[in-house]
Amino acid sequence: MTDVAIDLIAARARLAGAVATFALKDPVPSPCVSVCRMDAERVLCIGCLRTIPEISAWSRMTDDDKRGVWARIEQRLVETTP
Repeated sequence: MTDVAIDLIAARARLAGAVATFALKDPVPSPCVSVCRMDAERVLCIGCLRTIPEISAWSRMTDDDKRGVWARIEQRLVETTP
């Protein structure tokens, strides 16, 4: 198994764990897991499963918008994990 594959597996595990850990009253954490590479179609970061617009807008988003991104990440995890 390559280092890239190991990094990706670890990143996905951290994302999956993070989805369920923050409460509505808490500040919404960034999904960035420091595996910053776009997929072949340049649609999603393979580390955090966000789009380029989601990544670039993150710091300006409201907490509700950030929770929406997390909900999409959770769905993407389901769709992309075998």
